Amino acid sequence: MTANQQSNEGHTVKHRHRVEGPEKHIVVFIFSIVLTAIAFAAVAAGGINTAFTIIILLVMAVLQVFVQMGYWMHLKDKGHLMPILFMIGGFFVASTCIVMALFWVWW
Repeated sequence: MTANQQSNEGHTVKHRHRVEGPEKHIVVFIFSIVLTAIAFAAVAAGGINTAFTIIILLVMAVLQVFVQMGYWMHLKDKGHLMPILFMIGGFFVASTCIVMALFWVWW
């Protein structure tokens, strides 16, 4: 009996590997382009408040990070808990270093 088959009282059940089609990748790619276009439009429309533009850019950047990590780096799939934990740990170490450097410079 192969690894993809399971016996259930004499019946053989085959489990197929779930394959992602290109449809999701196309939708995610278009979503990434829309996020980038929104960020460029916010900067190009010079009449917008600077603080609001920065907030829009930061929100678009965070969304872009989650889209890139989730779909293009396949972190949404099963079995990727350790890479996710290491990236979160790296984020906290880098954030701590940046905050401490800023305090060191301006204290």
